[in-house]
Amino acid sequence: MTVKNLPVSLSLFSPSLVCLSLCAALLVSDPVMAQETSGDNSAENDAQSLQQLLDRVRAGRVKDSADFAAREAEFRKNRDRQNALLKKVQADILREERRSERLEKAFNENEVKLAELEGLLNERLGVFGELFGTVRQVAGETRGQIEDSLISGELRDRAAPLDELAKSKGLPAIAQLEILWFTLQQEMTAQAETKRFSGEVVNLDGSVRMTEILRVGPFTALTDDGFVRYAGNHRFADLGRQPPARFGDVADDLLDANDGEDFVVAPVDPSRGALLNLLLQMPTLTERIGQGGLVGYIIILLGLGGIGIAVERIVRLSGIARKVKAQLASGQADGDTPLARVWLVYQNSGAKDVEALELKLDDAILKEIPPLERNLSLLKLLAGVAPLLGLLGTVTGMILTFQAITLFGTGDPKLMAGGISQALITTVLGLVVAIPLLLLHAAAATRSREIVQILEEQATGMIAAFSEKK
Repeated sequence: MTVKNLPVSLSLFSPSLVCLSLCAALLVSDPVMAQETSGDNSAENDAQSLQQLLDRVRAGRVKDSADFAAREAEFRKNRDRQNALLKKVQADILREERRSERLEKAFNENEVKLAELEGLLNERLGVFGELFGTVRQVAGETRGQIEDSLISGELRDRAAPLDELAKSKGLPAIAQLEILWFTLQQEMTAQAETKRFSGEVVNLDGSVRMTEILRVGPFTALTDDGFVRYAGNHRFADLGRQPPARFGDVADDLLDANDGEDFVVAPVDPSRGALLNLLLQMPTLTERIGQGGLVGYIIILLGLGGIGIAVERIVRLSGIARKVKAQLASGQADGDTPLARVWLVYQNSGAKDVEALELKLDDAILKEIPPLERNLSLLKLLAGVAPLLGLLGTVTGMILTFQAITLFGTGDPKLMAGGISQALITTVLGLVVAIPLLLLHAAAATRSREIVQILEEQATGMIAAFSEKK
């Protein structure tokens, strides 16, 4: 409300009346101003006198009282509704608390009853609890054995029922016990069979082929290409390389055998593949020789050369000794032999005394000794050099081993295996070459000394006969 258009005569009233009028105007200023804001702001709503101002103040006061009464009535109505909702919620809470007490009481009673029933169950079960525990344990162990058994390459889908029985928490059913018994009986029966069946074999390149497989119990599996191993998931796999020929020959005999024939020798791996894997990891003779390195190849070359020399000497000396003995038996000095040449010297000597004859015969024997002992010293030298070369390879291998230790430490033994292999293989090669060469040298030297001894005996006899004639 504005009072800017009040008449000038206002100033003629008493100050107390003016103050009273202003206070009344201030008391009703808010509702009156709100009314003015919602309506238009025309100049017609302005009070023209104090009486109009008083009337308007009185009208605004009546209206405010009515608004206050309406608001109070609305508040009380809302309060009653909220009180009703509060009482309802409190009643619901009380009802749920009573229900919770009833459920808690029932739960406690059920706990006590469950404990009593469990005790009664354990009492009635008795030893059956341990029995069923043993059944589950046997089922689990049998499942693991069946999964790794190559019999599963032929007999499929046997592990799932056993796995269910092994993981069950309750009592096993009769059907489950029958499945366990049947599976054990089936496995035992198959272990005593040698059977042919068609199965999947994984090639070395990853492809799969269907072929006929010969199973020897749970131990060995064979195909036309050789041994195979069980790779799981009802499949077999080719080996990276086959075992030595002695096992392959036996396997071929077994593959060629017909049902109902006599017993044949068959390769059996009682470890179910472990021994076969170890056998495949063993290096072949060529691989072992290669582990010796350059020194190993030198030792082998020297050994082959020494064996060739020894064989030549033994064969030649044996032939000469045989001819000489034949001449001794016949008493005839014919042919190109040391004894014939010594006899020829005696016959053509023309010596006048024993000393001259003895010198001529000694000279003839000395001429025969070098051809008889040819290359024997070289053979002996090779027999002595071979172990020295083996020792050289041993030292070289140990040097390589210590270098590997210096560079990589001792954490991985495979890094040192190369040097150790060279050290051991060269030592073995040196001994393997030296021992036969020594034996062959002894045999050749014996043949040579035998022939020289015969010549010396004959020369002594001829000297004695010449001396008797004189």
